[in-house]
Order: sequence, then structure tokens, then C-alpha cells
Amino acid sequence: MSRFITELKRTHTCGDLTREDVGKDVVLFGWVNNRRDHGGAVFIDLRDRAGVTQVVFEEDVRPEVHDLAGQLRLEYCVGVRGKVVSRGGNANPKLKTGEIEIHATDLEIFNRSEPTPFPIEDKIETSEEKRLQYRYLDLRRAPLQRTLMTRARVNHLTRNHFTEQGFLELETPFMVKYTPGGARNFLVPSRLNAGKFYALAESPQLFKQLYMMAGFDRYFQIVRCFRDEDLRLDRQPEFTQIDVEMSFVEQNDIFDVIEGLVVRLWKDILGVELPRPFLRMPFDESMAKYGNDKPDLRFDMPHVVLTDLVRQHDGGGLPLLEEAVKAKGIVKAMRVPASANFSRTEIDKLEEYVKGMGAKGLARAKVGEGGEWTQSPFAKTVTPALRQAINAACGAQPGDLLLFQFGKESVVHTVMANLRVHLAKRMGLIPEYGSGGQWRFLWVVNPPLFEYDEESGHWAAAHHAFTRPHDTDVQYLETDPGRVNCYRYDLVLNGFEIGGGSIRLHDPAVQARVFKAMGISDEEAKNKFGFLLEALKMGAPPHGGIALGMDRLVMLLTGAESLRDVVAWPKTQKGTDLMTGAPGDVDAKQLREVYVKSTYDPGK
Repeated sequence: MSRFITELKRTHTCGDLTREDVGKDVVLFGWVNNRRDHGGAVFIDLRDRAGVTQVVFEEDVRPEVHDLAGQLRLEYCVGVRGKVVSRGGNANPKLKTGEIEIHATDLEIFNRSEPTPFPIEDKIETSEEKRLQYRYLDLRRAPLQRTLMTRARVNHLTRNHFTEQGFLELETPFMVKYTPGGARNFLVPSRLNAGKFYALAESPQLFKQLYMMAGFDRYFQIVRCFRDEDLRLDRQPEFTQIDVEMSFVEQNDIFDVIEGLVVRLWKDILGVELPRPFLRMPFDESMAKYGNDKPDLRFDMPHVVLTDLVRQHDGGGLPLLEEAVKAKGIVKAMRVPASANFSRTEIDKLEEYVKGMGAKGLARAKVGEGGEWTQSPFAKTVTPALRQAINAACGAQPGDLLLFQFGKESVVHTVMANLRVHLAKRMGLIPEYGSGGQWRFLWVVNPPLFEYDEESGHWAAAHHAFTRPHDTDVQYLETDPGRVNCYRYDLVLNGFEIGGGSIRLHDPAVQARVFKAMGISDEEAKNKFGFLLEALKMGAPPHGGIALGMDRLVMLLTGAESLRDVVAWPKTQKGTDLMTGAPGDVDAKQLREVYVKSTYDPGK
């Protein structure tokens, strides 16, 4: 066993020492970050997760230590003992430890390193695939270490906040019974129960509600969740939630607790004071003005719904818009200010962009000095009255560009929502990623309880089947389910949904009516949710909760480009782990033990 481990214990990290420590004997551990051999002296920068310290090995002090230092190469793992000395006029102002260096008297090489497949530096051009293959080396880089240290800080502050508010940190099972709704589950075959499967929990939803019914009126958990979905910039198959549930509350009580946590995180981590209360916006307004329920409010450029105007003007000389309205579609426009100064070529590229999202094209009109439209297929046929009404509704000024979408509501909303953000980045209103120093929080409230599933021909829960409808809307459950709004809410930041939850249904009679509206029979409901429905009959309290996405929170706090930059061991877009090779093959014996047979044919 090395003497550095048994006797010479570490006294400081590589980010601790300052001029106040000059004259001290110290012991440091770390990795060789840089090396310079000046003949009579070898210099290294020693790195650990706290920072970098310069160490000098001088030939005339201890020749044998100087000779050993001559063997050092990048990423060797070493221990060093020496004295803290001032660097005087050679100080490095870029480093916290830049005013001092260590004059070494002892050196131990714990482990030598082969040449690494990429440099361990803050900024590198190495492909993400290579970095994921050697993730343990990628995690040595300072930016990723700072990000994970921030993540640890978020965990710590979160636990303190909820504990101080009287919450209990309680665990829930990972392996659960499959229940329909929400995301696709990962399935786990049971060896002890032939032909049966567990589902990996996509959230602790049902169990945290059961905690409320058990009398634990304030619960939280920082919990792993699993969803077998297609991946993207801000999604991983396994992710972490800050999960919360409370009894005897309405949604304002939940908002107050969560806003308190968020304000604390931004103050303690970024030194930013956030104003409270956060802005609130009805779901319908969010969809109308921004095309989605997670709008980025760092810039303006709202959508304008023109459906009623087109109807009032009997199409106003624009047959395409008239047909869209008659087919129960919608018409939207967005004003791009003249200052954007888009060329015709750039506008043509915008049309290609929206076609990539399923749009048939991008109708547009340039507004002239008298309000007339130019550079537009609508210019020759639009009636003056409709043109003036649209200009007024959009607040259009000479030189502005109007962009139109019309047709099926869901498509128009999606295209216009993405186009709005795309334009904002092109115009420099927001950065490609990161906050740009702006933090626009928003609660989106009062959405519909149901959404119509055209494939099945039934109404389905837009969130989950246990969300409480507005008391005034319960009367429409049987007659007009699409009219029923509910106590569901999303917390949005800069265009990202960072949390979502609802007030739950605790009344068994109303719960039965919700199931009926969804086309779920009593027998089916009992089979799928029997244990929860039984619990609702046993004195269930009014309750509600929320889950915050830990990964997204940290991504936004740190300005990371991707969720993979804030998860220590992420998966690729195909759900693979390039470092370990997961998912991997299993042999026939293992499959037999869990009563599973693979039908996969690699030749097809």
C-alpha cells in the first residue's frame, strides 16, 4: 500500500490553495493535466475536480523525485507532497491557485495512463460518439465536472427545502404492475411467475397518491423513472424526477411550495433573484398565441388566430383560407417585424423548413406603405376589407412580413410554434441554446381533461385518468367531454416544460364518470386500477402533486446544450450505451429461465 495512502493523507484539493497558504506543507492527489520539462525543473499542472495547482520538481532539491517526475505524462494519477511557495510576478490570474505553486519533495505515481483517445480539455472537437464510448474520460473534463457538481447541489438544496417544509422523503417501487396511459413502459419478465411481467415505473404516480391515502400528507422523492420512448434533445430512457404530493391542498398551495424551491435554486446556484409569483396563463391562451403549452416568453412574436375574421368576411377573396375554415380548421398568422430584413431567398428557406414539419407550404405577405400586400400569392385576390382587418389584428406596419398557416388545428399549431422559435433564433432574439441571461417562468393552467383519440374513436385522458375536473365542468362529462377543463398545470421555463402535475380525483363517484367518458367499463377499470379505486373508497383525502424534471432543470441552470451533458451515464438517441455496449445479448438459457422467446430475425 502506498505511503501516500497510509501515512501522507491529502491535506487540500487542487483548487484550495492561495497566497494565504504560503509556507505550508501540503499533500495533493490528482491527475497530470499538463507537463513542461525545463531541464533542471519539471513543471506539472495537477488537476482534481476542485481545480488545478502548479507543482515544481527541482533537481537540486531531491534528485530522485526529479528523475521520477521526468517519467510523468498526461493523465498519470499521482500523489505529491511539498511546500506552498509564492509565484511572485509569475502569478496566473486565470487560476484561483495562480498566485502559488508547490515545490515538491515527494512524488508517488499511483497509476500510469496510456495516451487518451481525446484530450482532457475544456473545449474539444471530438465526436460525441467517441466521448460517450470513453465517458469516464469525458467526465474528467472540467465543464462536465462542474455540471455534475451543480446537479449534486440541486439535490442537496431540494432535500433541504422539502424537509424544512415538513415533507417526508419516501420511496416507491421501480418494478410495478403495468397500467395503461402515459408513456410506453419497459417490461421485465418474472422468473418466479411464469408468463408474467413487471413494468418499470414511468413515474411514482399511483404510489404517491396511495401515500396520501395512508396519511403521509407531505411526500417528496428524488426518483429514477423509465420510459421506452423515442429519444430527443431533452429526453432519456431513464431520467430523474423531483416528485411531490400533498394532501388537503388546492393548486395555489402547490405553486407556492414549488416556486419557493425554484427561487431558492436560482438564488443559491446562480445568484439570481426571481420575482414571485410566476406568471400564469390559461392553456387555451397559450395554444392560441404560441401554438403549444410550453411557450418561450423571452421574446414576443405571438400568433394571431384569424379564423373568425376569415369567416366574417366569407373568405375575403382567399378560397384556401375559406375552405380551411369550412373544414373546421383554423387560420393563423404571425408578424415578423421589418427589422428582421429577410431576403426572398431566406423566406423560401423558411418554406422548406415548415414543409419538413408536414405543412403544405408557407403563405406570406409583405406589407407595403399603404397597407397593401406584396410578394404574396394572396395579393391579387384578397379583399381590401379582409386585408385591412388582418393587418389591424396583427399590428402590421409597413415593411413587416406576415406568415400564414391554415388547415387542421393540430398541424397549424405545431408548425407555427416551431416556426416562431426558429425565427427567434435566426433573428438573434434568443441563443441557439442556453438562457441568454433571461428566465421566463410560467404556469400553464386549466387545460382540457380529455383529448379525442381518432384511432380508437374514444376520449382519452390528456394527462392521466385521475385528474380532477373543474367543479363547474363535471356536468359535461357525459354530454360534451371536450368541454371539460381540469386542475392540471405545467411549469414552463424558456420554452421547456420543467414540471407538471394536477389536483387528483378523490371522489369515487366522479372517478367512475370520468372512466365512463373514456369508454372504460367498471370491469376494465377494476382490472387495471382496482387497488387505487379501492383506496379511494377508504377515506381518501383531497390531494395533488407535481413532478419536476431534474435533468431539464440542471440543463437550464448550467446552459448545457443537451440533456446528455447533465446525465453522468447517458444513452444515445437509439437508447444504447456506447461505453458498456448495453443493451446486449442474452443466451437461450437466460431466456428460458424467464419463459421468454425472442422472435427477432437479424436477417429481416
